[in-house]
Amino acid sequence: MRPQESTTGNELALPSTIASSMPVSRIREVMDLAWEDPEAIHLEVGEPNFPTPSHIIEAANEASKAGHTRYAPNAGVPDLREALADKVIRRNGYEARQDQVVVTQGGIQALYLVLRALLEPGDEVLLPDPAWPNFRMIAHLLGARVLPYPLLAEGDFLPRPEDLERLVTPRTRAILVNSPSNPLGTVLPRELAQTLLDFARSRGLWFIADEVYDELAFDDTFVSVGSVADPDDRLVSVYSFSKVYAMTGWRVGYLVAPPDLANLLTGMQEPIISCVNTPAQMAALAAVTGPQQVVREMRDAYRERRDELLEVLDRGGLTSTRPSGAFYVWTDVSEAGVPSMELARSLIEHQHMAVAPGSAFGELGEGYVRLSLASSREDLLEGASRLARFVHHLGEAQS
Repeated sequence: MRPQESTTGNELALPSTIASSMPVSRIREVMDLAWEDPEAIHLEVGEPNFPTPSHIIEAANEASKAGHTRYAPNAGVPDLREALADKVIRRNGYEARQDQVVVTQGGIQALYLVLRALLEPGDEVLLPDPAWPNFRMIAHLLGARVLPYPLLAEGDFLPRPEDLERLVTPRTRAILVNSPSNPLGTVLPRELAQTLLDFARSRGLWFIADEVYDELAFDDTFVSVGSVADPDDRLVSVYSFSKVYAMTGWRVGYLVAPPDLANLLTGMQEPIISCVNTPAQMAALAAVTGPQQVVREMRDAYRERRDELLEVLDRGGLTSTRPSGAFYVWTDVSEAGVPSMELARSLIEHQHMAVAPGSAFGELGEGYVRLSLASSREDLLEGASRLARFVHHLGEAQS
């Protein structure tokens, strides 16, 4: 008999075991703790500290006043889909048509939609470790088995084909690659992108390219996977307005897929979200067709913060990655001698600052923390100084 039962003998409905056993986000846990401290410096949040540009806000306002408040097509407003196909051609360097573009409720819903379409329960998906924890959470909800492929310091935190070959099995259906990477800031070199595509093609795998930070690359190193793909490759690319245009709360993303898959995904939108809200789509249209100087200014600010932050961390004796994109710095805190989640909690309690613990991003994230360049310059530099001092203090106490 199940543990809860009504007096009439009918069992009460209980949550599914899949839903109730989903791993929680340790980043969100740290965020909740930090927001309880009004003095806390927030370096844990991956959210631009810039406001949404005014012309984007005005476009949504004008669209609302003009009556664009009704249902939109499942795949998105046609003008927006056409503009996004044009953007992919001009800025990502590969051919795309309107019928390949599906507008989604942020990048996260695009990822869920694609994995839902490709995976049956029990199927396997290759996911990076360390990686954004939501990848694994989606796979869990779908009943898929995660094959974590390692991103290690000795491999420049990039995928290694030999690791993928060792992990793949006949049940493997897809590989997901995130470039620029959250949390590592690494960018996939052109040659490696081609090698990974060759691997996926030889194994009959779908390749999911998460490129939501595509226009936040610092050193002209970013290459879209689509730009080196063959026309018949089983490739889906995912993008978002959240980070690039400081539009996290607007919840607009999009994907580019082969036409047959895009058509399937369009139909799947109906029972999941129906459509993205229309004023937000009109704001996204203004973002992608309007002045792009705002994007370059934010990107340049993140680059300047990166360089200053790395100087502070280096002076403090902490080793960090030098990110080529996104807005995160991955810092080695193993000297502290405590688990990264314990360190994150202690930093809030004793130093009034919050970082994202490396263990939140996977088993191989232990011993690291993620610092967000999307915080203000002042908070970054002060927070880095506090982090270095506290790590050394804990390390000395352990010795």
